[in-house]
Amino acid sequence: MTDRSLAALGFADVPALRPLTYPGRPVTAPALLAGSELWELTPSPGGPGGWPVRGATVGPPREPLDAVLARLGQVPLEQRHPVIAVGSNASPAQLHHKLTALGHPAAVPMVPVRVRGIGVGCSAHIGRYGYVATAPYADPAAETPLVVSWLDDAQLASVDATEFPNYRRILLPGASFPMVLPSGERLGGAYLYVGARGVLAGPDGAPDRPSGRPRPGGGDQSALLTGLLASSARLRGLLGPDPGAWIRRAAADRALRETAASVFADEGWVLHGYDPLSTLA
Repeated sequence: MTDRSLAALGFADVPALRPLTYPGRPVTAPALLAGSELWELTPSPGGPGGWPVRGATVGPPREPLDAVLARLGQVPLEQRHPVIAVGSNASPAQLHHKLTALGHPAAVPMVPVRVRGIGVGCSAHIGRYGYVATAPYADPAAETPLVVSWLDDAQLASVDATEFPNYRRILLPGASFPMVLPSGERLGGAYLYVGARGVLAGPDGAPDRPSGRPRPGGGDQSALLTGLLASSARLRGLLGPDPGAWIRRAAADRALRETAASVFADEGWVLHGYDPLSTLA
C-alpha cells in the first residue's frame, strides 16, 4: 500500500515550527486530511460529500467521503463549515499541527477551488512565529486557486483562536465571489479570514517607495523578509540583518513585533479599504 503520510507525500514542513517555510505546501488536489495521512478524493457530480475516497488505510476502496467521515466518528460535510485558506491553513501539515495541538482530530476535507475577486497579499503585522503572513484583498480581476477546508464546529473555533485578533472571519457570498470546485460545481459561499491590520503595499520602482497596490503574498518568506529589510533602515536595526535574524528576534519578543509592525505604517506601506465585503456596499 502506498505510504499516504504527510511526510512521505512531501508535506513535512510545518510553518509554525519552521517559520521560513511559511506558508507551507498547500494541497493541489482534493484530499481528506485523516490524522497524519492525506487520502485522495475523486471529484464527481453531486457535491464533495459523495466524492469517493482513495488511499484510506482501512475500509472499502472508493468509499464516499461522508461514509468515511462517519467511520472515523466525524460529522458529515453538511454539518461542516467551508473555510477558504489564503495562507498556511492550506497546508495540511500546518492544519494538522493547529488542530492536534488543541486536542481536536485532524479529519478535514481539503479541496482546491478557483475563487474570483480575491487576491493574496501580505498582512501588515508580524505573527507570533515571526513571519509576515498573507491576507486576502478584493481584486475584481483576480481568479485565484485557493484551498477550501470543511471544518466542524470545534475545529472552526480552534482555527478562529489562531487567527484572532489579527484577522476576522467573514462569510464570502458565492454569488459575488464565484467559487468553482474541481467538479465544475459552485459553492454558495465560504468563510474567509480577512486581515484586521490592512495589507502591505508593493514597491514602486525603488525598494523604499511604496505603490498604491498590495504586495503579492504567499511566496518565498525569505525573499519577502529580505525585501522588507532592504526597504527600511529602521527594520534592519530592529530585526536585521537577514531573514534568519528577523525570525529569531520577532518570535522571541511580542513588543518587538509590534514595534516593527508600526514601522510598516510609518514607512507608508499599509493599505486599507481592500476588505472584500466593503466592495459590495
